[in-house]
Amino acid sequence: MPVKPAPRSLCLLRLSALGDAVHAVALVRDLQQAWPGLPITWVIGKGEAKLLEGLEGVEFVVFDKKAGFAGWRALRRALAGRRFDVLLNLQLALRAGLASTAIRAGRRIGFDRGRSKEGHGLFINERIPAGGHHVQDAFRQFLLPLGVTPGPVAWRLPVPADAHAWAAEKLPGEQPTLLVSPCSSHPLRNWRPERYAAVADHAASRGWRVLLCGGRSALERDTADAILAAMKAPALDLVGQDTLKQLLALLGRASAVLTPDSGPAHMANAMGTPVLGLHACTDAERSGPYSDRRWTVNHYDAAARQFLGKPASALPWGKRVEFPGVMDLVQVHEVVGRFEALCAARGL
Repeated sequence: MPVKPAPRSLCLLRLSALGDAVHAVALVRDLQQAWPGLPITWVIGKGEAKLLEGLEGVEFVVFDKKAGFAGWRALRRALAGRRFDVLLNLQLALRAGLASTAIRAGRRIGFDRGRSKEGHGLFINERIPAGGHHVQDAFRQFLLPLGVTPGPVAWRLPVPADAHAWAAEKLPGEQPTLLVSPCSSHPLRNWRPERYAAVADHAASRGWRVLLCGGRSALERDTADAILAAMKAPALDLVGQDTLKQLLALLGRASAVLTPDSGPAHMANAMGTPVLGLHACTDAERSGPYSDRRWTVNHYDAAARQFLGKPASALPWGKRVEFPGVMDLVQVHEVVGRFEALCAARGL
């Protein structure tokens, strides 16, 4: 329960990426639980706004981070004449800090000193307390300066009925389905296509349906084609054919999702679907599927030792180990083992 009076207005700044926007939704739900009716304005990126369209009680103001100074001026015009009691600055990037100067607010709350970088401290006047290793927990630290105690994590992502109907048409019946979303926005996080194919074929041999999903980029199309070429079993190919809302619905219907550290990993987790996560570039304990990481292979420490010459515990929060070949640390037999453990636990 809150121990301080509700602010009259609150602005949240988190532009990207999709997974982090999902994490921020849980923070919004906590605020709404503590203070029903609190006016919340969210300055957000274009794709993230499409993903979260329909989130009740939230006004989205879209910021085009690729537009440079013109984007900043557009944001300032959109918020002209407005002043918020509180700004929650949930993004450390300098570009986000500069964008925040277009937002007038009395309290400007940002990250603790240990996490700060890229001049973050120049754009805030309060800090959250240190704590929370996972991004989801770090975001919920923003509740504490407001006097709100976090409750159980809840997302309740808005998915329209037509998206659920579309997903049900693509994945009819009750056959267990492995959804493979092979590409991250950071290519060095991606696994080799033949390794995805090997795990997908194993799932197919157990009677599972295999579905490939992804965006419309050339990398995602080429990766999917390479996976399909390497597979012995058939697979349903929906790469480039769904919207973000339809993807949420597909993730909700899937029995498991195989993916590197990516937006779909966190979208699937929020929809209640187990994630076979693939981590070496990034730490699954910081950015893996929040609710259940039992099915995730995490070689972040081995990657840090091999490529940076130090253990993961010696790296700053959020440090990526992005080098060619780092994802080869994740072996097919390990992922198959996690898949089998999931099947046993879920009776699949």
